[in-house]
Parts: sequence; C-alpha cells; structure tokens
Amino acid sequence: MSNAREAGRRWHDMGGKDAEAIAHGEHDFALWEKRVDALLRIATARGFFTVDGLRRVLEDMGEDTFETMTYYERWIASVTENLIEAGVISVDELNARMTEVEARGPTYGDAQGAGE
Repeated sequence: MSNAREAGRRWHDMGGKDAEAIAHGEHDFALWEKRVDALLRIATARGFFTVDGLRRVLEDMGEDTFETMTYYERWIASVTENLIEAGVISVDELNARMTEVEARGPTYGDAQGAGE
C-alpha cells in the first residue's frame, strides 16, 4: 500500500508529492481536444454540471483507467457521463451520433470526398 493511501488519500490525490518537471512551453492542441474543451465550457456555462461533477467522474473512473487515458480522453469521458446524468443526451442518442461520425471516415476530408 502506498504512503498516500496510508495517509488517507485516494490514488488521484497527488498534492504535495514529488512530480516530474512541468513543460511550460506552448504547444498546439488537436482539433478534437479543442472541441472537448469547448464542449466542457459550454456545458458548464449552461449549468449542466459543475467542475465538481467533472472531477467526481474523473476520480471515480479508477486508477487503471485514469492512467491509461490521455488528459482529454479523461475529460470527454467525464463530460459525456455528466451530460447523460443531466439528461442532456441519452446513451441511445450518443450511440446514434457516434455511428454517424464513424460513417464519415477517418477524417473530414475522406467524408467529403476530398482528393477525388
């Protein structure tokens, strides 16, 4: 058992622990990451959930899942769960939308027939 757990901390509580250096330089985000950020901002601005709701889902996803997902993969998982819980979208509606997106192909260019 880790020292953090012995001190009554959950696995995600890293406050005060040694960590790697943080890269403060600018970097570009992928389009989907920008969209996740935008969706989060819109959903919270409309009152569908709070930062506490976002954090609750992140903390409840479990250490293995949390550690194998990227930052924005964790965010979209949490946003999605919160929107479902708020009744904004149902699982069936989400599945239908995902099927539509998948049918577009791996890129928007492919879906629009670019390069033909």
